[in-house]
Amino acid sequence: MSETIEQNGAEEHGGRRQKLTGTVVSNKGDKTIIVKVERTIMHKLYQRYVKSSKRYAAHDEENTCREGDLVEIIQSRPLSKTKRWRLNEVLQRAEGV
Repeated sequence: MSETIEQNGAEEHGGRRQKLTGTVVSNKGDKTIIVKVERTIMHKLYQRYVKSSKRYAAHDEENTCREGDLVEIIQSRPLSKTKRWRLNEVLQRAEGV
């Protein structure tokens, strides 16, 4: 049992690492991308769905992402003051450029 816990780094802290899917809005930093994640939430008063978005700084080791790419990011240890996520995979490349 302890062998599986050691192999899966995320399992030793009692849970899986969170994964989010979003669009790259900036890749200007070195080895850093900014990912915009959109979700829909129910408005408490008006009972309508409202789009809500949040921006996450993620680590991109090979600088492979471009603006407009659809990516999956995964939670990781703190890499800098704002980076708590890293690139897991590129799901869809941006068209054009």
